[in-house]
Amino acid sequence: MMKITLPEDVKRIISRIEDAGFEAYAVGGCIRDVLMGREPDDWDITTSALPHDIKSLFRRTVDTGIQHGTVTVLINGTGYEVTTYRVDGIYEDARHPKEVSFTGDLTEDLKRRDFTINAMAYNDTEGLVDVYDGIRDLKRHIIRCVGDPEERFSEDALRMMRAVRFAAQLGFEIDPATRAAVRKLASNLEHVSAERKMTELTKLICSDHPELLRTCYELGLTAVFLPEFDKCMNTPQNIIHHCYNVGEHIIRTMMASPSDRVIRFTMMLHDIAKPEVLTVDEEGIIHNKGHAEAGEKMAADILRRLKSDNDLIRQVTTLIRYHDWRIADDKKSVRRAASTLGHDLFPMLTQVQRADIAGQSDYMREEKNAKLDHIIELYKEICRDKEAISVRELAVSGRDLIDAGIKPGTEIGDILNEMLRHVLDVPEDNKKEILLRKYVL
Repeated sequence: MMKITLPEDVKRIISRIEDAGFEAYAVGGCIRDVLMGREPDDWDITTSALPHDIKSLFRRTVDTGIQHGTVTVLINGTGYEVTTYRVDGIYEDARHPKEVSFTGDLTEDLKRRDFTINAMAYNDTEGLVDVYDGIRDLKRHIIRCVGDPEERFSEDALRMMRAVRFAAQLGFEIDPATRAAVRKLASNLEHVSAERKMTELTKLICSDHPELLRTCYELGLTAVFLPEFDKCMNTPQNIIHHCYNVGEHIIRTMMASPSDRVIRFTMMLHDIAKPEVLTVDEEGIIHNKGHAEAGEKMAADILRRLKSDNDLIRQVTTLIRYHDWRIADDKKSVRRAASTLGHDLFPMLTQVQRADIAGQSDYMREEKNAKLDHIIELYKEICRDKEAISVRELAVSGRDLIDAGIKPGTEIGDILNEMLRHVLDVPEDNKKEILLRKYVL
């Protein structure tokens, strides 16, 4: 019998349920992760006990989804979802079953799950229950639906994005029959909320394999949640700096970037407006003038459509606006650029530009990277020498100006901004007595 080491709290929950005469197993992604040598994010438990039985067995519980059979058991400050074996009814919205019915059969419960690698259960009494060959698919590195993939995707259209997301996170391939079902039913993704699509997209592009966004395109999924990307995949770049079409360039830049949410979304959207502003000159050379400014607006519209948080929108659109900024590699220019973006975004801009270079042709790549290296070193020197790039880093504050006789109001801000402009050019003048003498006294 295969042995899995369960956390003590999980063993306690399962044992108490079993002692009461019911079945209970750890189930789903936690079993998959353990078998892959990964640390599970959480542990879910499935049981033949009904919700009211669970509530009677444990002192602290929360009715997190009791209509669907889920009760959260709280032990030592951690919540464990305990769900009754169930059979889902008819799915009327391609996302949620109209009703669920409880069953005493574990196999029936596993049958409703999405992929074989997520349909395994375990307890110390019975060992591993693997009705749908999840172990085999783990070893083969395959994402395969439980049963008929068209049925699974018709029940819940989000599973189509989840198939690609799991493949990206785990480095797996999608089973051919599962791929074919996605391609056939991709348009059903329209019925899924923007928030759920955004969650899956974020996990996909922040994975080790963001290039599987291409798979979403090939299977017709981006046509639903990111049609602008489909245009990019069909837009060439006939220019010496590029060797890929716009979409492939985007994918290459994502692959070359850190798996940071802000940076990955920036890379996904940084050239999204190129198809919209494309022109061809008399020599047949393609130009995309103004794509950064147009892309800033398009990215904001796309992220709002996907119900993104405002902080992500702000950071991504700012980086897109400046992603093509040709900063001169001297300290004055770097100070001005860092002042424009701030200490939070300027280092990100250099990472965006590095990834952008990696997604271009080999033409002048070494020179571009060498210049960027120098800019980064100059920025490090600016930080090390504590040269001011923002008003709050000035040696003079608003209180100092008031103490010097300036009346509170907009003039305070105007003077501080004028001081900053001077200090960006002459950093050694960032001294209280010098600035007050120059602009106030």
